[in-house]
Amino acid sequence: MSSARIKRRLAAVMAMDAVGYTRLMEADEVGTLAALNKARAEVIDPRIEEFGGRLVKTTGDGLLIEFPSAVAAVECAIAVQRGVDALNFGVAAPPQLQFRIGLNIGEIIVEGDDIYGEGVNLAARLQQIAAPRAIYTSEAFYDQVRGRANLEFRDLGLHNLKNISQPVRVYSAASPAGDEKPGPDLKGAEQEVRFCRSADGTMIAYAGVGTGPPVVKAANWLTHLEFDWLSPIWRPLFAEVAREHLFVRYDQRGNGLSDREATDFSLDAHVADLEATVDAAGIDRFALLGLSQGGPICVAYAAKHPERVTRLVLHGTFAQGWRLRGNQDEIKRREAMLAIMEAGWGSSSAAFHQMFSALFVPEGKPDEISSWIELQRTCTAPKQAIALSEAQGRFDVLEILPRVRAPTLVTHSRHEAVQPFEAGRKMASLIPGARFVPLESHNHIILEHEPAWRRFIGEVISFLRETDAAG
Repeated sequence: MSSARIKRRLAAVMAMDAVGYTRLMEADEVGTLAALNKARAEVIDPRIEEFGGRLVKTTGDGLLIEFPSAVAAVECAIAVQRGVDALNFGVAAPPQLQFRIGLNIGEIIVEGDDIYGEGVNLAARLQQIAAPRAIYTSEAFYDQVRGRANLEFRDLGLHNLKNISQPVRVYSAASPAGDEKPGPDLKGAEQEVRFCRSADGTMIAYAGVGTGPPVVKAANWLTHLEFDWLSPIWRPLFAEVAREHLFVRYDQRGNGLSDREATDFSLDAHVADLEATVDAAGIDRFALLGLSQGGPICVAYAAKHPERVTRLVLHGTFAQGWRLRGNQDEIKRREAMLAIMEAGWGSSSAAFHQMFSALFVPEGKPDEISSWIELQRTCTAPKQAIALSEAQGRFDVLEILPRVRAPTLVTHSRHEAVQPFEAGRKMASLIPGARFVPLESHNHIILEHEPAWRRFIGEVISFLRETDAAG
């Protein structure tokens, strides 16, 4: 374009598309196309006209619309989501469609009937990370409509969006009645606990909740499917992941509802447990979530089965266990901890429990610390806890990190005491293309009330949605 032909103006821009359209077309091509045409004819196009919008172009299942004002754009978005919900009432999937919408206000470049520029690009990126049935807006858009429309907004924090140089603060818009699909109420939900056998015959307990693209959490050091389900430490993370995904997790051998008499705690045995779980759950392709000890398990699985892993999320983890990192001071501290565990695990000793909570959740609230103490007593016996800790000290995936092909996000608390910050940074540096996010926290497990939580959960959910958006 020559400078003489460029026309610019300020506009409110809406980008929207159908969630999982490619997958829906594979399942029912005729039904899905009919559902899209019906949504366009009965809801979307009439609402665009009603609120003064102009349909700029369509891209298969996607639409780009320009509005004269931000208020008109967001009111149209609310009306569209309500109208599509009404169409879906009583309709079974796969013909049932859900849409996600991104809204931005900014300067656009006009060429003929088309529009370009940052105003358009940001709306498109917001649409790509939006949850099903949700409306995501930029901060500039939010500033234009707050107090001027009958809406509620939720601040979703800063997000790094593809091809946008600076982090963007994102808001979710809904009517007061609530137009976004709520996340599962984990207190009231009934998780389905089932069992499978690992390669060596060890019984593994696993559970799933939610619907959508699957995310599998590898087992970490201490787990108990039932206790973790309601724990104030774990429940917020579980709820956020299960809000948009089928979330599957399992108790590691020696823990929780899995076989507590297991004796092989090698990395290969843990990888076999993960293999057995996903096969029993009937999951073909999925994202993997690895926390602490679960990290090397995920890495080993992803390198062994690259065709099955869509994304890899690692937090507070390591490539080499504490016996192999070469830090003699750390080895001495760990060996001292093993001796204390042998004497105090499961006891009523306040000193023992305070030591462990100070390591894992030093900034925890009283209910979180109490939950952590009860988990120690509930999930496993002293012998197994020590054997598991000793075994993870010899985990080593350093040489296979360069073989990981899945897009990877690595986060790590900068000031935590369980796994050194440098261990997480090293892991990220050796996985091709991995993104590393330091978190300003002293907790090994990021807690919902601390400032780092918003950054942590925002990064994780946005990263998972990048795969979901591919359909």
